[in-house]
Amino acid sequence: MKTNETLRAIAMIPARYAASRFPAKLMQDLQGKPVIVRTYEAAVQTGLFDEVYVVTDSSVIYDTIVEAGGKAMMSIKEHDCGSDRIAEAVTDMEVDIIVNVQGDEPFTDRQSLKAVLEVFKDDHEKEIDLASLMVEITDWEEINNPNTVKVIVDNRKFALYFSRSPIPYPRDRETDVAYYKHKGIYAFRKRALMDFQRLPMLSLEATEKIEAIRYLEYGKKIKMVETHVTGIEIDTPEDLEKAQRAWK
Repeated sequence: MKTNETLRAIAMIPARYAASRFPAKLMQDLQGKPVIVRTYEAAVQTGLFDEVYVVTDSSVIYDTIVEAGGKAMMSIKEHDCGSDRIAEAVTDMEVDIIVNVQGDEPFTDRQSLKAVLEVFKDDHEKEIDLASLMVEITDWEEINNPNTVKVIVDNRKFALYFSRSPIPYPRDRETDVAYYKHKGIYAFRKRALMDFQRLPMLSLEATEKIEAIRYLEYGKKIKMVETHVTGIEIDTPEDLEKAQRAWK
């Protein structure tokens, strides 16, 4: 299903078998199906994309998706991040917008995905290189958690910076300022994605270990879209337990 008359959009789900905090998390059972299958099905069921693929370095994940009736692609090279993995996969595809759906987010919803696609409809000057999601957070434990990536934006909702530290720093707790968690769903123009894989990692990305920073360091413009759907990212066994309860 086309997002509009001119833009061809696909969803790509990068899926690594290894994970530092929770090995093989994408193959963990979530109410009768592996997490990666749940995520793939959620992306398909939105009806927003011409195609949905899982892109993986794992024959186990590849076979699991194919056996479930889905579409999967094996990576040829080793990749350090999802953007590089997807860029390799779409090199020869005729596509305008590529949406990176995180494999550990089985609660990905249609409303949020549609929101990131919508920003390109009126972007006639092609000012926006990519779009992503953010959700407001108020819990100070989460704001200070380095596993939660925070984002700050300008008055047009373009990203200024991403960090694992609390940004802005709360020197004055009385100031009325919102804190936003970056949700790892991106919608790329194909050119921005292809540029990413040929541009070397710079120091800010290297120290924070946040791939979105590379786009900012090279002058790309990231439009942030606020969502109120928090979902559950499965990074730890505790997250999986939470997801099991929520799925029921």
